[in-house]
Amino acid sequence: MLRLTEVRLGLNHPEDDLKAAILRTLGIPEPELLDFHIRRRGYDARKSGGILFVYTLDVEVEDEAALLKHFKNNHRISRTPDEVYRYPVQAPPNIKTRPVVIGTGPCGIFAGLSLARMGFKPVILERGKIVRERTKDVWGFWRGRRLNPESNVQFGEGGAGTFSDGKLHTGIKDRGHHMRQILKDFVDAGAPEEILYISKPHIGTLRLVKVVEQIRGMILELGGEIRFESHVTDIVTENGSVRGVTLANGEFIATGHVVLAVGHSARDTFAMLHGRGVHIEPKSFSIGFRIEHPQHMIDVCRLGQQAGNPMLGAADYKLVHHCNNGRDVYSFCMCPGGQVVAATSEEGRVVTNGMSHYSRNELNANAGIVVGITPRDFGSDHALAGIALQQHLEAQAFELGGENYNAPAQLVGDFLAGRPSTGPGSVIPSYTPGVTWTDLGQLLPDYASAAIREALPEFDKTIKGFAMNDAVLTGVETRTSAPIRIARNEDFESVNTQGLYPAGEGAGYAGGIISAAVDGMKIAEAVARKIIQCRLG
Repeated sequence: MLRLTEVRLGLNHPEDDLKAAILRTLGIPEPELLDFHIRRRGYDARKSGGILFVYTLDVEVEDEAALLKHFKNNHRISRTPDEVYRYPVQAPPNIKTRPVVIGTGPCGIFAGLSLARMGFKPVILERGKIVRERTKDVWGFWRGRRLNPESNVQFGEGGAGTFSDGKLHTGIKDRGHHMRQILKDFVDAGAPEEILYISKPHIGTLRLVKVVEQIRGMILELGGEIRFESHVTDIVTENGSVRGVTLANGEFIATGHVVLAVGHSARDTFAMLHGRGVHIEPKSFSIGFRIEHPQHMIDVCRLGQQAGNPMLGAADYKLVHHCNNGRDVYSFCMCPGGQVVAATSEEGRVVTNGMSHYSRNELNANAGIVVGITPRDFGSDHALAGIALQQHLEAQAFELGGENYNAPAQLVGDFLAGRPSTGPGSVIPSYTPGVTWTDLGQLLPDYASAAIREALPEFDKTIKGFAMNDAVLTGVETRTSAPIRIARNEDFESVNTQGLYPAGEGAGYAGGIISAAVDGMKIAEAVARKIIQCRLG
């Protein structure tokens, strides 16, 4: 097949225009065009009045060789590359070794699915509940302030990404085509087919629930085992090698291969690993607030006359500012047409995050506005000092919010002026259980508050109205990424604990659904090779 890039058409073009554009680009009659499909579709909004779709197309023609020769100097036309992912090994018949995967977020799910497809029948352990039961617990907290520390936005089937915007794009390089396989698996599990080709695919929370259930079914059909409400409280080692895991109920599961895909909020697990001597390093992360604006305002600023066009959907943004005090402030996890959610997993603490449904049709846009911090800011050189800082900020947010899981909130105009807020303006905060109006300037360290105060007016220069008085800040955002890294070698194993495979966001090697899932697949490949190597050796 041939790959055509940079094919530009108007937003509301008829479907036949794609075929006409292919024929025009290649200079061939219609009978010589056998088939085509969309590989990628984005849009160019640099001229707001003339936004265009930009396509990459894979095309089947009668005489491919002749066209390649004719267009050999045209960078827009080339042979379609082989983008099929291939599992590198298969388990020998009757193999008894069963790896254990801890966690069912995107990293754990795709590590487990990959191991199952390679014939290794993994045992997957999840401290939380199946996704539908977990969803009930999440709504019970949002609506009734009933927190279940083992079943919430952070813990349970699907991981933290289940209650997010469901973004499926990432900046990582993927020469092994893992991402394409992941997207295909999502589609096979019920996600819309458009995620295979739109430039910024997303699923949304409600659809993710069904997708996660279907992937669970795939794993079970392949001989994998998934156990929920199975909290791993210890990893047993002998002479520097893993020998098994112990559950909270005292059960011991023997294994020599453990994939650790626990997510960025499994603080008790990190403490256990540190106590066991597993090498852990402090890692930079970011802290800040969620900010909410009218989605229509963002649409107009980003899309101009095409604001509200259903083909474009709700507009997003990505912002960064380098501050005079040396800090970087940037937008994080932008959720168009979404809501700010309560994301705590520990009693007596308040944490915020953002979420959107597939439709992205809520009134407000929200994003994290966060400041990068490094281990030098943690106040200690202890490996887990970043976790202690997170907990301190979350406890302060709980106190400022009224100690009832309300989140502290402030209008942007008041935050910039350094005065407390007493109530909302035109933007109604979406956070549930609710907000308490206060002065967020006392929540973050002074350097972080100063950096955000400098950045907001700068962001207003890019998106007019970003620093509007009535925009809402809600605190606190601390779970941008894990504040630790569990060091691993080139074979993906812990540097000092053989058979332990730190993976995904919690281990410090991913940031988002797709990058975590890719890391899970790569870990599964490494585990599979190691099992076969040990068997042959």
